[in-house]
Amino acid sequence: MKKLLALICSALMFVSCGAQKEKTLVVYYSQSNTTKTVAQEIQKQLGCDIVEIECVEPYTGEFGAVAARWQEEQKSGKTAEIKPLAKNIADYDVIFLGYPIWGGVYASPVATFLKNTDFAGKKLVPFCTFGSGGLNTSVAELKKNAKNAQILDGYGVRQARLASAPAEVEQFLIKGGFKTGDLIELPEFSAQKECTEDEKNIFTEATSNYSFPLGTPSSVGSRKISGGTEYLFNVDAGNGAKSQIYVIAKEGAKPEFTQVVR
Repeated sequence: MKKLLALICSALMFVSCGAQKEKTLVVYYSQSNTTKTVAQEIQKQLGCDIVEIECVEPYTGEFGAVAARWQEEQKSGKTAEIKPLAKNIADYDVIFLGYPIWGGVYASPVATFLKNTDFAGKKLVPFCTFGSGGLNTSVAELKKNAKNAQILDGYGVRQARLASAPAEVEQFLIKGGFKTGDLIELPEFSAQKECTEDEKNIFTEATSNYSFPLGTPSSVGSRKISGGTEYLFNVDAGNGAKSQIYVIAKEGAKPEFTQVVR
């Protein structure tokens, strides 16, 4: 009987330990409060802790001034000095790391944070905000520079589409297993084919308000989504460069591109 009770207690302890919830922290750097908005949305939906990466000498001024300082830092091989984080990374299992995209990668203060942090035994979940794209390129850099991290799939949103973030974040968190809920399963894109005139017009309308030319679509695939269609355009970006551009066209709304993958 004593042996049986001991086995039952051991089994219960094993189940209890296995059921312990991973402790989660949202860490973010935000230059214009755009990334902060997404970080707070993730924190709200998960009910977890949150902390901001702050510079000793904050970046100030308009976009041009920030870009000029960042470019000088890039030339000199320096990264921005940051204040000690108000949370201890060692206390957490899952780190959501948020940043704006600068020059196709994460902002300079995040590079400093990565250089100073050991993520041994941690899951790192990237999220970012951008003008056109950069999730894929920044994650590639994370894989090179985040010490010992297990890097999971990330989320990115254009600044122009910030209003779409809450619903997209919810689906991202459900898909990643971080919260429960109804996951909207999307079909695969159809095979790439030559663009029709209507599809070219959708691409042009979706990209017309962007500050820089994004190229000419060469082929397209599509899939049905709630309330409309999502397109995946293969694009000739000029000078031999290629990219992929995702466009959402919903009934009664202007088409919009969601990201550029270069």
